[in-house]
Amino acid sequence: MKKAGLVTLIVFCVAGAILAQRGRGRRDWGEGSHIVETEGHDLVDEDTVRTAREIASHSTGTPNWTNDPAFARDVFTFVRVLYSRAPQGPDISWSASHWGWITDFPDSDLNLSFRLQQVTSMKTDPEGRVLRLTDPALFDYPWIYMVEPGRLRLRDEEVEPLRKYLLNGGVLWADDFWGQKQWDNLARNIKRALPERDFVDLDMTNQIFHCVFDIKVPMNQLQTPNSRQGVESLNPNSGRYGITWEYYHDDYTREGAKDMHVRAIYDDKGRIMVIATHNCDNGDGWEREGEDDGFFHEFSEKRAYPLGINIIFYLMTH
Repeated sequence: MKKAGLVTLIVFCVAGAILAQRGRGRRDWGEGSHIVETEGHDLVDEDTVRTAREIASHSTGTPNWTNDPAFARDVFTFVRVLYSRAPQGPDISWSASHWGWITDFPDSDLNLSFRLQQVTSMKTDPEGRVLRLTDPALFDYPWIYMVEPGRLRLRDEEVEPLRKYLLNGGVLWADDFWGQKQWDNLARNIKRALPERDFVDLDMTNQIFHCVFDIKVPMNQLQTPNSRQGVESLNPNSGRYGITWEYYHDDYTREGAKDMHVRAIYDDKGRIMVIATHNCDNGDGWEREGEDDGFFHEFSEKRAYPLGINIIFYLMTH
């Protein structure tokens, strides 16, 4: 085969592999289908799924626990938002997760819920919850979580329910998205619901970092990468040793994902309505806690869990 032909074949093969990888999180199961696939390759029907406990673990298993039936309604519930992904375009990062809302599900939800109950006085729901922003049940829960919102597409019919939810005491946590382009997409979507509000950066003096765990490290030392990169970052023989940021994203600059940010939108009384942990993958810290001892001790134990527990405890007590 001629050299030019060989190069062309290689390019097409690589491109095909990339496209196949991006498409693994959502397959075409027929017109009108809302079937998606977890990272463990279990199929989930977006129209019927209600709890994290319905779906099998794809990591090292999740804990089981029960609460006194008398307090069944007096618990914190990890509520994951089921959202739509934006189509490709110049303002959308092609490297944003192909898994979308189902990233880290269900392991992260259940592991964090268990750890929260384990180290605080809060009781937590052993089932978790999944819902869309248009679900009337949204207003039954004071806290909701949105993962990988770098490719979020807030539908027109979701804007007003989200606005009402946030203005009436609810709080949204956006987590695990990387680079300025993905940040801009989240900010544009949130701006539709809260046009009069802007994000502000929180620094390490904010009480949110000191309410359960007294976190005294610089912000970037709270950065949790995905588990594979996290393991490599701990290996002195790896070319990624010490690199905890995801540097390979489609972004305006190569350094766009290097620095971690915690940003919030406040209401007029100083209550947080939206909090975003940007350039950080807390979900992998919760989801993958049992897969590698080094990853657990450096990232789950020292970063993802203390930060996650602090944020939830602060939000639920302020």
